[in-house]
Amino acid sequence: MTELKRTPLFEVYKEYGGKTIDFGGWELPVQFSSIKEEHEAVRTKAGLFDVSHMGEVEVKGTDSLIYLQKMMTNDISKIKNGGAQYTAMCYGNGGTVDDLLVYKIEDNHYLLVVNASNIDKDYKWLEEHLAGDVSIENLSEKTAQLAIQGPLAEKVLQKLTDTDLSGIGFFKFQQDVNINGKKTLVSRTGYTGEDGFEVYCATNDVVELWKAILTAGEEEGIVPVGLGARDTLRFEANLALYGQELSAEISPLEAGIGFAVKLNKEADFIGKEALVQQKENGLPRKLVGIEMIDRGIPRHGYPVYKGEELIGEVTTGTQSPTLKKNIGLALVKTEFAGLESVLEVEIRGKRLRAAIVPTPFYKREKK
Repeated sequence: MTELKRTPLFEVYKEYGGKTIDFGGWELPVQFSSIKEEHEAVRTKAGLFDVSHMGEVEVKGTDSLIYLQKMMTNDISKIKNGGAQYTAMCYGNGGTVDDLLVYKIEDNHYLLVVNASNIDKDYKWLEEHLAGDVSIENLSEKTAQLAIQGPLAEKVLQKLTDTDLSGIGFFKFQQDVNINGKKTLVSRTGYTGEDGFEVYCATNDVVELWKAILTAGEEEGIVPVGLGARDTLRFEANLALYGQELSAEISPLEAGIGFAVKLNKEADFIGKEALVQQKENGLPRKLVGIEMIDRGIPRHGYPVYKGEELIGEVTTGTQSPTLKKNIGLALVKTEFAGLESVLEVEIRGKRLRAAIVPTPFYKREKK
């Protein structure tokens, strides 16, 4: 049995009541208090996540833009210095290698943030396609990452820095931000549907930062948050999870992240031809939101039917802590993807009715 990987915060989880599970080969906390409490805290106050398992790859060199344009589905040329962009990498057949963030540090210098379970695979894929004056380095072991999310996230983090955090716009970042005496990169990004920040630091600084942020946010009701609430939060906001909404068998177009696929950019990227064909011929499958009509909770992998025809499966489903409804995302044959259509989800051998509903299920009110 392979030994599970751990983040630098592993020993600290116990102090906060963390219960750990195997998540893609990592031993990570599923919850600290309860999934519902943690979810509610992020929606109404603030929550702190250890996301140090995520991977970071640095890309440098005079040909790095040309290289990234070839590797990524989005238009990397649109990112300004100090900006971030959500994108995907595809195989030649249009299936997804990974979805990720690209940070532009400066001209010829980028940072890629990839999914934890894909670090080795992504790095190998990037390495195989290196061309021109480009070098890549896997910084994952040296880098830790925290996410502070929720309507009070800025207020809490601001207590620990002289940098004006309100000046960091959505999908923008600032380097060399001093937080509680530690040098960090702070970006206004997240995976919860709420406002907040992701904080990158050296691995040996993360324990001190974790404790400092939780102490600073006591008055605001900040709580440590595990993977359980991270999943329900991202799911309500309709943010894709690799391995569920996206995979080597599911294209970014099918998964509903077409906004991160620029088929009209001049540069050819890997998988472009296959995705153009998908778009022109009509997508075979489409990701839809479903809400149960009958009593039952749709779960990942449950089959979806229309009459006697198997038309797809649930990619994510749960009882929504915010909406108090049993909802899910399902990848179904496109001809059955119309809003308000009634489908059936097979739950424990019974077929239960569900209606197709608009997504995202939850959208925060902008101030």
